[in-house]
Amino acid sequence: MNKWTSYIFIVLVTLATIGLMMIQVYWIRDAVKLKQSIFVKDVKKAISKVIFDIDRIRLEERIKKQRKFFEEHQSSLKEYDSLNQVMYYNYKNITNQTDIDEYVQSSNLANKLLNELTFNYNQRDPGNFYYNNKSLINTIIKEALKEKDINTSFEFGILSQATNSMILQKTGKYPDELLNESFIFDLTLGSLFAPPNRLLVYFPNEKKFIISQLWIMLAVSVILFFIIIISFSFSIYTIYRQKRLSIMKNDFINNMTHEFKTPISTIALACEALKDKDIQKTESLYDNYVGVISEENVRLALMSEQILQTAVIDKGQLKLKKSQINIHDIINVAISSKKMALDNKGGKIEVEFNAKNSEISGDNIHLTNVILNLLDNAIKYCLEVPNIVVSTLSNKKNLLIVVKDNGIGISKSNRKKIFEKLYRVPTGNIHNFKGFGLGLSYVKAIVDQHNGEVSVDSEPGQGSSFTIQLPIK
Repeated sequence: MNKWTSYIFIVLVTLATIGLMMIQVYWIRDAVKLKQSIFVKDVKKAISKVIFDIDRIRLEERIKKQRKFFEEHQSSLKEYDSLNQVMYYNYKNITNQTDIDEYVQSSNLANKLLNELTFNYNQRDPGNFYYNNKSLINTIIKEALKEKDINTSFEFGILSQATNSMILQKTGKYPDELLNESFIFDLTLGSLFAPPNRLLVYFPNEKKFIISQLWIMLAVSVILFFIIIISFSFSIYTIYRQKRLSIMKNDFINNMTHEFKTPISTIALACEALKDKDIQKTESLYDNYVGVISEENVRLALMSEQILQTAVIDKGQLKLKKSQINIHDIINVAISSKKMALDNKGGKIEVEFNAKNSEISGDNIHLTNVILNLLDNAIKYCLEVPNIVVSTLSNKKNLLIVVKDNGIGISKSNRKKIFEKLYRVPTGNIHNFKGFGLGLSYVKAIVDQHNGEVSVDSEPGQGSSFTIQLPIK
């Protein structure tokens, strides 16, 4: 996949992801609107039943009061017989709002006389009925809402249109909301002399209640959002990683070809020289050619072994042969192996064995290779005379091995990647550092197998300090 193909794919996936998210948001918005419409419809139906029940109770109380009034004043009522016929109407047969309206309007004469005679009596305390039945009204509203599955807190109030004031409030916590944000319903059983009172119902948690009814859809939507985002991010990461691995693979093949070609060419030249009859062969010259062939053969074997070890680690088939070993002895052996390479650059290695307990359980061969890799990098990536310090520290639980050099150093961005397989630190225009990018990944793998940790502290131009922490027990 080339550069432009990757970019086009990323753009298309990004647009598709944004499109899916917008569609999902649109669906959720419509679902919330639908639920809100259903909520409003259910509230209106429930409160219609509440108004009927309140009017029925008020009518019953009015009839009782009027009967009592007529009994107290029947001697002065000329039209008592006709009124009596109306007032003793069997109100228990009232089953709906129409019945109430028919009762109230059943006799013009009775209503006229009734209102003239009882005006002062009924208007002494217009809110008296609501105050006396506050708990009952609350129960009626609660039960009516419950029948419509509206199980959320509510506030109600009775507003007098005649005085433009609140006759009653459930708790008194939401006076402004009742006037501005509530559902408003007329209480139909009013007076001939004043507009009907109004029942106001406000839901403090209306939005929360509507959203709670959509929690399954919202939860699924959120999960889908995260899945899409994670999938998209993973796709981009995979593309980037594949591209980077492809580049590193090509670099690895090129480096490996070059690294193997050099000793193979050297061996071929030495063999040709030995076969050439025109060259006078002395014993020293013969030994020299044989030494070159042997040295290059060892180099080939080491490079092959490094690649094979990495393959074994990747497959998870690496088996350590642990035994009780002294880490100081391993460091000394590794330093001895690198003495010749260090002498060629005129460098030196200092040791500071400060660990009181240097005995650990580990694989002798692989831990030796770990130290060799760190020393090899310290010598190879140094443009000046190598000056390396290998030190150890210990406590009750862990043993620390620190390899410090005065090499070219590593930038912060590269420090995070140097332990990845095939990764090589860019060196700009300097191309004299050979390797496959396998050394530090091998170091980390072996240290991890020993339940340890490896870290690096470095700055460009100031050298590097690699610290290995291994458990003593």
